[in-house]
Amino acid sequence: MAQDSAPQAPAATAPAAEARSLLPTIVPALLVGVVTSLVLVGVSTAAEELQDVLWQDVPDALGVGRYSVLWMFVMLVATGIAVGLVVWKAPGHAGPDPATTGLEAPVLPPAVLPGLLLATAFMLAGGPSLGPENPIIAVNVSLAVWLGARAFPKAPERGWVALAEAGTIGALFGTPVAAALVISEALAGQRIKGQLWDSLFAPLAAAGAGALTATLVSQPSFDLHLPPFGRPGWGDLLASLVVASVGAVLGMCAVYAFPYVHGVFRRLRHPMLMLPAGGVVLGALAALGGHLTLFKGLDEIAELARDPDGWSAGGFARMTVVKLAALLVAASCGFRGGRIFPAVFVGTALGLCAHALVPGVQPAVGVSAGVLGVLLAVTRQGWVSLFVAAVLVASPGILALLCVASLPAWLLVTGRPHMQLRADGTAVR
Repeated sequence: MAQDSAPQAPAATAPAAEARSLLPTIVPALLVGVVTSLVLVGVSTAAEELQDVLWQDVPDALGVGRYSVLWMFVMLVATGIAVGLVVWKAPGHAGPDPATTGLEAPVLPPAVLPGLLLATAFMLAGGPSLGPENPIIAVNVSLAVWLGARAFPKAPERGWVALAEAGTIGALFGTPVAAALVISEALAGQRIKGQLWDSLFAPLAAAGAGALTATLVSQPSFDLHLPPFGRPGWGDLLASLVVASVGAVLGMCAVYAFPYVHGVFRRLRHPMLMLPAGGVVLGALAALGGHLTLFKGLDEIAELARDPDGWSAGGFARMTVVKLAALLVAASCGFRGGRIFPAVFVGTALGLCAHALVPGVQPAVGVSAGVLGVLLAVTRQGWVSLFVAAVLVASPGILALLCVASLPAWLLVTGRPHMQLRADGTAVR
């Protein structure tokens, strides 16, 4: 039999973009990156100044303990009232229900943005367990689309959205790598024209500008300076597999409870009932978990990491459960904020609990694996979860462990509901 021996043509590859088509995107991308970073730093700085007044100056003047049960309860209820007033009276009600939003933010009318910024600043200063990422991304995306449409009317809206998201994520984490990972994951399910790096070129420029601006202005750092971690051993591998899986299961408990807790607060209907009621519950949780379970959690995990043996296993377990419950309540009752940073606290406390229970579990392994598992469940962002877990430890030897530990953790969360709801209150899948 005759056989066709002609060589087969290689598979066609997408043509790369020409340099002259990418060069004009650099300046707009850099500008967007700088502006998005300044918005984030500005809101965070204002919130920190307000936090110092509310949690130091005022209680000192009144002769009340800064983190006494009474003051924590008063402040969280007052924060619920303040944010409730903004959501009730501000134009656009400070944006959509935060339970229905994620890192991919909707484009909001400019009139909505001041109320959203004010509600976010009040939340960050007042103590609820949420971070700034979701509302700040929404503000920056909306500003970039609104200003970009006026400066470059023919430019597609999606391009401005990608630049603003990348710039904000770069500023949040102090590195453009996080933004590149998030955008690559988003592009994985889309048909893109040209090569992947062409699609990442302008967003990476925005992320780099955002990260550099944040680094120069505020010097963000995620390294917890935990005891050094050397070469991984078999015990480290087992510990990372177990802790990451437990973190994923724990995170999924909050995910499954999310629609029900949100539904309870939704029955109150009015923000002046929902948010103060949330403040009452958060006050009770703060009384149970202590002041370290307040706020977005970055300063608090640094305090935990400074003394990994400073609490008992029961103490770490209590903080883990209380912080997760506080995240669940704050995200359900209407506070404007994101879930990444408090989830990092939950994972950190879980990892240190594992170290306290089994001293052979190194703190770096326990913390990074715990953060990985919880973030996979709460965010469903694989690359971001790996990245954040790795940078907390800043040790090359941890990467191989985390990649392996992510496999069983991902099997526990994939195909299951997300910690994000549709408009009708059902979970996104």
